[in-house]
Formats: sequence, structure tokens, C-alpha cells
Amino acid sequence: MPATANEEKHELVLLSESPYDTPDPSKALDDPEGLSAIGGDLSSTRLLYLYSKGFFPWFSDPDPILWWHPEQRCVLNPEEFHCSRSLQKAIKKDQWLFSVNQDFESVIHHCSALRAEKEGTWISKDIKNAYTKLYKLGYAHSIEIWLKNQLVGGFYGVAMGNMFFGESMFSLVPNASKIALKTFCELAKNSQIELIDCQVESDHLLSLGAKKIPREDFCSTLEQLIPSSKKNPTLINIGEKAGKQPI
Repeated sequence: MPATANEEKHELVLLSESPYDTPDPSKALDDPEGLSAIGGDLSSTRLLYLYSKGFFPWFSDPDPILWWHPEQRCVLNPEEFHCSRSLQKAIKKDQWLFSVNQDFESVIHHCSALRAEKEGTWISKDIKNAYTKLYKLGYAHSIEIWLKNQLVGGFYGVAMGNMFFGESMFSLVPNASKIALKTFCELAKNSQIELIDCQVESDHLLSLGAKKIPREDFCSTLEQLIPSSKKNPTLINIGEKAGKQPI
């Protein structure tokens, strides 16, 4: 029996051993929306390569590794971050500090733990190990927010070229993750970061200025902003020299 047009269009690819195996994003499934490939590994080479093509891993143990490429991508232009009046008041109310790459392992731990309490986490031991390795290689970064010398919020992600791929954020006190994102957007210009990938939309992200763009536009943007998988030297330098700074 011949395949229908819909069956020809969508396919779930089983990745080979090659870290450069590249599924066709346009053939990602509609249900679940954006699922494109299965298998492979979480090696640094594969992660960086597939990030540069717009894919990201998202799965829960004991499932195999699942790779996603949504038809509508949620992104944030750092210059378009929306700081509400209530957030401005929250920033002025306390003596917040921020830092870059000062406690990556604690940030990823908090992101994992908070999700495990709420809806179950996809930030497994393997994910932690993979992104911690990227951090040690200079590609993954953490943004930390401190209050009274306690880590209270932040996020982590991957920086390549002029892109930052956000992975997960957390707040132990109200507004901490928002302040982290606002601070990072202010750092973005001097860090040559032109776009933040937020992956999947949420009301929270949209309220902060994020928007949705079609997959095709997102892929075209990646080609422009990641001419090579170079590290972001400014973020590395801030992490090595700046320490905690007032907001």
C-alpha cells in the first residue's frame, strides 16, 4: 500500500553512531509536536552539532534520548525583554547580586530538583553529566542570582557563536529567575549574544518578551548566528574574573 502524503512528510529518525547524523527538521512529527529523532548519545560533539541545527534533547528516564525541533520556536531578543513595574520594584526592594559560572552544578541541581517535586524531571543524571562536561569545555554557562549570600535563582544553557540556548531556570524566592533573565539580557550586547532560544513557549516566557517564530526562520537565523561552533569568550571571562556583582 503506498504511503499517504502525511506519512511521507513526517518521520521519526533513529540516529546512527555518527555525532553528525542530522534529521530533517521539516519531517518532525506533529504528534507529539516537534519530535524528530530518537537514540544517539549525549556526547559533547553531538550536542553541540545538533544544537547548531536547532535540535535539543528532552526525555525522562527510562525513555531513550528524544530529540526535538518544534514547528514554532520560542525565542527572546535580549533587547526586547519586558521588565514590568512589579519586577522593577522587586529589584529595588532587595540587594540582589548576580554572577556567571560561579556555581554551575548547584544551578543544574536546583533546576532538576524543583521539577522533580512538581511534574517529574527530564534533568537526569546523564543530562547533568553531559551539560557539566559542556560547562567544563566552556560551552555551557550558568547565571546565578544571590540574596544574602544565598543562591536563590538562575538558569543554565549553551552559548555558541551569537546564540544562547536556554535549558532550564529555577527560583527559590519570587522573581529570582526573572531577575536572572533580565540581567543576562543586559549582558547580552557586550557578550555578542543576539538571540536566546527558549525552546518551547510558556505564558511566563511570553510575558517577559519572548515570541514564537516559524521553524524555517529559526533555522535560517542559526545559520547566520552560528557560522562556527566557537565558544563565547566574554561569558567565560566574566565567569573567571567578575565574581558576584550588584544588580
